[in-house]
Amino acid sequence: MLTVRTDLAVEAHALWKESAGETTQLPGVAAREETLDGFPLTFVEILDQEGENALHKPQGSYYTLDITDFWKRQPDGFQRAAGALSRILASLIPEEGPVLICGLGNAAMTPDALGPRTLDHLLITRHLKDVLPGFRPVAALGAGVLGSTGLEAAEWVRGAAEHVRPAAVVAVDALAARELSRLCSTVQISDTGLSPGSGVGNHRMALDRETLGVPVISVGVPTVVDAETVARDILAEAGGTGGAPAALHGQGKRLFVTPDSIDAKIRELAKLLGYGLDMALQPGLDLEDLDALLA
Repeated sequence: MLTVRTDLAVEAHALWKESAGETTQLPGVAAREETLDGFPLTFVEILDQEGENALHKPQGSYYTLDITDFWKRQPDGFQRAAGALSRILASLIPEEGPVLICGLGNAAMTPDALGPRTLDHLLITRHLKDVLPGFRPVAALGAGVLGSTGLEAAEWVRGAAEHVRPAAVVAVDALAARELSRLCSTVQISDTGLSPGSGVGNHRMALDRETLGVPVISVGVPTVVDAETVARDILAEAGGTGGAPAALHGQGKRLFVTPDSIDAKIRELAKLLGYGLDMALQPGLDLEDLDALLA
């Protein structure tokens, strides 16, 4: 059987509706669509165990911001996108107390480097409390990957959290999507934490309130789609069938597709996420302030 991999709650919800029928009501899940600063925003809330079982995601709130227009290079595009992200994040992060931001992923593998690269655009202030008393304390951690450190990302983060004692942890990571159109064009923000690698079939120890003892906000952008799903869609479109032949199943299980411009996209997305976090955590600052402080 073909397994469709996705880290996005909005895609899981759409896939459920596709299989059950558009008019079928999904128990335990609430969803709505709106616009934020000109960008489409979808909100999916998983309310109970029944919703968890249907979408295979933990209970909580999932905000999916469609930033396709961000790539149109409009003069105010970056400002609007960063502002939209900051407003969503500010609604989920506790208003007071230190915050620990963790960049997850492999910095040496471009599609997986979003988390570590985002740290380059953060205003780190925890060590400057005597110099900048008006700034919220922010600490950052590049957790690395198990293959190069021998430690789960959750172990790194838990150790840092025990020392920093944050009011919340924010985990930034690259995700997997089901649809090619969502690559580098969707930002998912959730209050449920995350399980690194789950979208590519490489489940690791979860980072969530249960494992860390504090709220965990996850921020992610899909950068890959598994090749088997892409091949199925191409064959279905070419032949008008609803699925791929049995011979295809398993052939692309460990292959993933990413945009040819992924280097440039990761560079710009890292800055966008970093500035969105900075504006959420230091609401008195604007883009010009951040450009000056982070130059």
